[in-house]
Amino acid sequence: MFKKVLIANRGEIALRVLQACRELGISTVAVYSDADEHALHVGFADEAVCIGPERSVDSYLNVPAVISAAEITGADGVHPGYGFLSESAYFAEVCEACQIKFIGPDPTVIRLMGDKARARRAMKRAGVPVLPGSEGPIEDLEKADALAKELGFPIIIKATAGGGGRGLRVVRSAHELEGAFQTAQHEAETAFGIGDVYIEKFVEAPRHIEVQVLADEHGAVVHLGERECSIQRRHQKLLEEAPSVALTDRMRKKLGNTVVDAAKAVEYHNAGTFEFLMDGEKNFYFMEANTRLQVEHPVTEMITGIDIVKAQINIAAGERLGFKQSDVKLRGHAIECRVNAENPDTFVPSPGVIETFSVLGGPGVRLDTYAHAGCTVSPFYDSMVAKVVAHGRDRAEAIARLRRTLDMSVIEGIETTIPLHRALLADPAFVAGEFDTTFMEHFQAERERKRLAKAV
Repeated sequence: MFKKVLIANRGEIALRVLQACRELGISTVAVYSDADEHALHVGFADEAVCIGPERSVDSYLNVPAVISAAEITGADGVHPGYGFLSESAYFAEVCEACQIKFIGPDPTVIRLMGDKARARRAMKRAGVPVLPGSEGPIEDLEKADALAKELGFPIIIKATAGGGGRGLRVVRSAHELEGAFQTAQHEAETAFGIGDVYIEKFVEAPRHIEVQVLADEHGAVVHLGERECSIQRRHQKLLEEAPSVALTDRMRKKLGNTVVDAAKAVEYHNAGTFEFLMDGEKNFYFMEANTRLQVEHPVTEMITGIDIVKAQINIAAGERLGFKQSDVKLRGHAIECRVNAENPDTFVPSPGVIETFSVLGGPGVRLDTYAHAGCTVSPFYDSMVAKVVAHGRDRAEAIARLRRTLDMSVIEGIETTIPLHRALLADPAFVAGEFDTTFMEHFQAERERKRLAKAV
């Protein structure tokens, strides 16, 4: 087992990893930027090292600074959390070269699955269903036009690297193609340093379903069921739940087994998530794989009782999973909402000092946060301040518990998206489980209509 783990992240996920390390008896090293000098993860870690100024490119994304912090503190492992360096094959290789264990998949797998076009080909070889599309990057408009005519509109242009909706454009007609193709390439180059894009047939109004896997270094692979992530705005997830109301037990078993076979085919180790689109006929198509811990991992932990972060650390230490697929039981239902420091109507960021922070727990409720009264929500980083997760015997109880918690929450000094989530949880279509990835477009339009009518 590790003696000391450096946590190469900040905020609530740094605290989440720190908690797992404490339970395992592992010493921790926090790294922080000038903006996070007084952050909770810095205060609770056994050691802390400043790695640079506020901008993430100068601190949390600064590989030499992070590695130096690990070396001077004698850390024998690095947990990257999610975001920042978590899916950097280069960072994983540097850790390996410095004889520091990267707590995540091997660099070769990170590189393979991080290139969406290559990942798509690998999944196709492994027998995983993929959407019709290009076999690799499309270099020029002429080839894009020929493929689009072959596939038929609508199509979707995607960056081969990165995520979060950047470098992604839906094209519904031939006259839109040139502008969308150039914009996607430019966005991809700006965001990821690589302008490569590929093309797939676009699925109208799909559901976004992802499957969590754990794989040790001795050949054992299990899945922990699926998560429903269809409630999203501009490809950014807002609310996640497990299991999905759209899947039967038979569908769940089939999809889970498909993902386990795919993970084995690429020799996947540690925790990972395989994401799919499900069309109206309940056909699944591989979208991408995330070679890291997901923001929404708590809902899976709530329904399985398995600590995914501790499993990550144990796997990286060379230990066996210690349980079989038949040991994984899904109990009840869990829903997570991401509370962001944003205006709930316009989504404009709302950084600043939190004056009051009171989020009551109670039966079945989990709170993952770095926030407290007097802390500063920095404008330099992601706006998420908390994840509120509710577990119930069934979906109705999970919704009721989450609504109760949000109704009794008080956060002052900044704006948050809590009012948005309260409205969402009360929406009849959401409560009935009748939604897809287009849900938020209609939901927001109706909220805006009501807001304007009230103002008049």
